[in-house]
Amino acid sequence: MRLVFSSTLLAFLIDQFSKYAVIHSMGLARVGSIDVLPPVLNFRYGENRGINFGLFDGSSDASRWFLIVLALVICAAVVIWAYRSATREITQLSAGLLIGGALGNVLDRLVYGYVLDFLNVSCCGINNPFVFNVADIFIFVGAIGLVFFADGDKPRGGAKGKKAG
Repeated sequence: MRLVFSSTLLAFLIDQFSKYAVIHSMGLARVGSIDVLPPVLNFRYGENRGINFGLFDGSSDASRWFLIVLALVICAAVVIWAYRSATREITQLSAGLLIGGALGNVLDRLVYGYVLDFLNVSCCGINNPFVFNVADIFIFVGAIGLVFFADGDKPRGGAKGKKAG
């Protein structure tokens, strides 16, 4: 479980540092956009009141608190699952990344009322209108890691209640 908690903390801190550095220190909230490596990587200021890609965008306080509670419930479920079943380092790391990213976005919702987004990636003549943040990357990578690697983990305590033969 140490790896779950350390990767959670690291993902959370990297996310919050990146948001502070880009949005506040570089003034992205004021200027709106900064071209970093155009057209591939750009910083575009965004306020996400929904979930990924602005889905379920709701400006009401009720939707904000619903998304906060939902994220915390999912984080708690992943912590419980990790405690009971995540025996391999790759699944513990994946769980921690997912939790840390989710908590980073929860903190944004608590402090600002929305999630701060700033990354915009486009390629090959396709202009991507969506923005995301480092927490979203951690959530995505963590979830993919759990999908691909959690199957090899077995619940702690062996095969209780199973009959031999």
